[in-house]
Amino acid sequence: MLSMIAWAQVGSGYLPEMSRGDIFLKEEGGNVARKRRRLIRMSTTSIPTGMELLRNAGLNKGTAFTEEERELLGLRGLLPPHVHMMKEQVDRVVENYRRKDTDLGRYIHVLSLQDRNETLFYRVILENLEELMPIIYTPTVGEACQKYGHIFRRTRGCFIAEKHRGRMVDVLRNWPLVDVRVIVVTDGERILGLGDLGANGMGIPVGKLSLYTACAGIHPADCLPVVLDVGTNNEELLNDPLYIGTKNRRLRGDEYYEFVDEFITAATSVFPHALIQFEDFANPTAFPLIKKYEDKICTFNDDIQGTGSVVLSGLLGALRITGGKLTEQKLLFLGAGEAGMGCGKQIVAAMVSEGLSEKEAQERFWFFDVDGLIVKGRDNLSDVHQAFAHDHEHMTDFLEVVKTVKPTAIIGASAQASTFTKEVLETMAEMNERPIIFALSNPTHKAECTPTEAYTYTNGRAIYASGSPFKPVEFNGETFVPGQGNNAYIFPGVGLGIVACESSRVTGEMFYAAAKTLAAEASEDDLKLGRVYPALSRIREVSAKIATAVAEIAYEQELAALPRPKDLHEHIKSLMYMPEYEDYV
Repeated sequence: MLSMIAWAQVGSGYLPEMSRGDIFLKEEGGNVARKRRRLIRMSTTSIPTGMELLRNAGLNKGTAFTEEERELLGLRGLLPPHVHMMKEQVDRVVENYRRKDTDLGRYIHVLSLQDRNETLFYRVILENLEELMPIIYTPTVGEACQKYGHIFRRTRGCFIAEKHRGRMVDVLRNWPLVDVRVIVVTDGERILGLGDLGANGMGIPVGKLSLYTACAGIHPADCLPVVLDVGTNNEELLNDPLYIGTKNRRLRGDEYYEFVDEFITAATSVFPHALIQFEDFANPTAFPLIKKYEDKICTFNDDIQGTGSVVLSGLLGALRITGGKLTEQKLLFLGAGEAGMGCGKQIVAAMVSEGLSEKEAQERFWFFDVDGLIVKGRDNLSDVHQAFAHDHEHMTDFLEVVKTVKPTAIIGASAQASTFTKEVLETMAEMNERPIIFALSNPTHKAECTPTEAYTYTNGRAIYASGSPFKPVEFNGETFVPGQGNNAYIFPGVGLGIVACESSRVTGEMFYAAAKTLAAEASEDDLKLGRVYPALSRIREVSAKIATAVAEIAYEQELAALPRPKDLHEHIKSLMYMPEYEDYV
């Protein structure tokens, strides 16, 4: 046991002697070096006392501080006298949460808890994940971002603005946690399906990193949310006196890319072991940025690779119901932005691995965007779009495209509600015994169709998945449970695998392995309900398996910096953070 005594040589460094005010965590036969790393994360060698301790969200236990801890840590009189265990605290939080009458009110309630007591926050999330995930992330986070300046209470993460150019290293060094392993960064230009929200987009990295911790057990002290405030073209925000960002038009062109490049250089210098996840960048910048950096640093774009992987997994799950082969599918996408094209690239790679040539695989994909069917000869197609452009007449009516192409699956990534119409769904059912209908746009009100519509207009034969959660549907005496094609099934596990082995890169093979692993975790009972993803209640178990598959690829590709443990899966599970209070004395 270590308690109120000097720590001698521990791990790879020396921690100095402690006084009454420098009380360390008790260690009872556990991993001393790991506890030491936790303190290093906090840039401190001591536990604060008194009000300073109660204001530290990472260390605060609130009314759960024991009598002995209250005496030794200067907390007498600063807390109500009764000691409550964590279970009682969870009950109190949930009771008050359920009294709120709006989802935004619930969001503010739980985020305020995160600001006060991070351990309790994550325990509440873990014990109520299916209820709370739609609040801390999609769909409620979208509304929270729209109103971020109006509900702002306490800063979380780093805001890097144009005025910080030339000194981003110094800005990042102001972050109090020094051993960051996962950075989620956005420039706020394409927040969910809501468009340019500028610095208000901070809600997305904050929410994503909460899911890294809740779904995959990455320690919250390892996580850093970042907004690159390069301005906004949203007139409403520019005229809003409570907008939290820079009130300038967006940087464009070389200036923009130089800004991002300085951030990447600074981030990899200050946090050399960090995975950097790009999030909610607009199409014109998302693809060039990931192309530029994916072979140079440890990075991925979740809207491209994460979405592609979770949709691929959903298709593999659907094929467990239909009995078909991936290489036989004909896929029609409504939406050709980074999500749609990311799916295309990911699924093409999977088809190639299953025997098709790249050209043969690409021919099985059709894309329809705001200007109609993507075909050869259309103006202003990017290189990514050209790869999927068919030698076909241009068409602007989606229903007619469905009738002409005869897809086995339609996949919505358009942020346009109700575009999978009754006629579209009925046509899909006429052409397919089990039509695959993925309406993936977020938040909920942007979905291309609801599950009720999908089941009703296909007479209960649709295999349906959405991006945001929907409740089970009763139809013709049967209960259908819509699958949720949420990236939270993929990115936390991928990140955990990367962090566990300190991989220097994130590769396409890792996302393919993640998709196959996830698809295999949908049980026969899930499939009977029409759900092509495992129950959300199993997300930590699933994330550990995905992390293992990802780390295996890193070792195979000689990208891992750490030696391979004898039992990789057990090692990864041992690394997963559990929100439990530490004993301080």
